[in-house]
Amino acid sequence: GAPRFTMGIEPLIGGLDLLPILIGLFAIPEILGSLESLGEKFTVETQVKDMFPKARDVISNWWNYLRAALIGTGIGILPGIGGGTSNLVAYAEAKRASKHPEEFGKGAIEGIIASETANNASVGGALVPLLSLGIPGDTVTAMLIGGLMIHGLQPGPLLFQTNADVVYSIFVSLFVANIMMLVLMFGGIKFFIKAMEVPKHILLPLLSVLCILGTYATNNRMFDVWTMFVFGLVGYFFQKNRFPQTPMILGLILGPIVETNLRRGLMHSGALPFFTRPISLAFLILAVIFAVSSLRKGIKGEKASAAA
Repeated sequence: GAPRFTMGIEPLIGGLDLLPILIGLFAIPEILGSLESLGEKFTVETQVKDMFPKARDVISNWWNYLRAALIGTGIGILPGIGGGTSNLVAYAEAKRASKHPEEFGKGAIEGIIASETANNASVGGALVPLLSLGIPGDTVTAMLIGGLMIHGLQPGPLLFQTNADVVYSIFVSLFVANIMMLVLMFGGIKFFIKAMEVPKHILLPLLSVLCILGTYATNNRMFDVWTMFVFGLVGYFFQKNRFPQTPMILGLILGPIVETNLRRGLMHSGALPFFTRPISLAFLILAVIFAVSSLRKGIKGEKASAAA
């Protein structure tokens, strides 16, 4: 029951709230980054009829679609990697298998199909560890697990037993979301694109105020607002130095869960059996394998991005 790591600051007794951290890490860096190009103006024109793929391109690239979908789903299942890696790996595989790789980087349809299919497939894959193990697969599912926890739901195997209606609602929403996104995007693209023409000296202050209001409304205290600003500066530093924010989010979400279950395991065993029991040892070995493979894929993705 003793307070830890509070440094004499009373609001820290209850820990840091997840929402101010998420807003700080993702919204504030984008606002600060946009300030660097404050004087730039964008004028974009688009024809909706040109956005539909041709039927012959879809039919001739069926294997490309399938391969990219499998890559995206597989990488999406691995926690903490996300769509950024999956689309690079799928793009590299499509380029390797193509009969004309010299066209990649110049708008080749195979590269667009591979990267976008893998990027979309990784979303469904990221839900697998979220719902089955309670581990967020990427940044989006990290925010989703935060939303579930706010409503008193603990993702994991028991979620299927205790709140099956929520799980099936998520499944149904995946189908509905695809249809709604298609309707909304094609129906509103001409209007959405106009947002890029709003002067930044008007848009950025408005977004900043909305971030502050949303953060303050969480617990009605200014401490959350200062937390948002602090993590906003951290996120901006990460963005400028190309550090991913996902590991920090995963650490903040999974840290209390890891500690709670570590204490629970120690109380049950009275020792540290994690390296001696076969099941726990197998999971530790799998964790090391996943970590090493993720590192290798990340390095390969960086090389593919540099080559592209």
